[in-house]
Amino acid sequence: MIDKKWHEKAEEKWDQFSGNWGERSEKMWKEGSRKKVIPFFQSFVPEKSSVLDIGCGDGEGSEMLHNKGYDVTGVDLSSKMIEMAKQRREGIQFLQADLAALPFDEAEFDGVMVINCLEWVASPLQGIEEIKRVVKPGGVMIAGILGPVAGPRTNSYPRLEGEEVVCNTMMPWEFERLAQNHGWIVEGRSSVPKEGAPEDLANPMFEQAVSFMTLFALRKKDGSAPERE
Repeated sequence: MIDKKWHEKAEEKWDQFSGNWGERSEKMWKEGSRKKVIPFFQSFVPEKSSVLDIGCGDGEGSEMLHNKGYDVTGVDLSSKMIEMAKQRREGIQFLQADLAALPFDEAEFDGVMVINCLEWVASPLQGIEEIKRVVKPGGVMIAGILGPVAGPRTNSYPRLEGEEVVCNTMMPWEFERLAQNHGWIVEGRSSVPKEGAPEDLANPMFEQAVSFMTLFALRKKDGSAPERE
């Protein structure tokens, strides 16, 4: 079941974020916290694959994948983000859609990119299962999960004062365990350190502890895709 109240509030929040998102996204993808995403993606998903970019925002990451030779479809919960993406990017299909109920057939895509998006879903497990449904057996999910020191995690703080929030507190290690328990095999990970943190920590848990974001490459186990409830 989709938590409609949560997702309506999440859509409203991301509509608000869209105001200055376009100014920030290019720098973020090319120089900032997301600069490692596309090279990491290329390491696990072959060129010309069909790819679903979930939480595509203004489409900057979608366009970068498109320029690398991927067949990309972008979706976002925010109608304003999708409107911006359609205005700025050519040759890419963009749709407003909820990660919890994607408007695609089973096993439609070779791969999925979902960066800092599962944190905004009421049930991360439901999101993971829906991604599994639309990915082909053996297909790949590249996920980026905010680390404990990431600034955007302050969106979840008001819950401590009894307020309703639409940003969950799932840690990267929790996401990894959740994915492994529900039909995914971890094939790689890479942490994006918080500015000022050391980059040569050997222990993955230490890396995640000082990370802004951890990237995961997960392969869907072979077998039939699950039915949507």
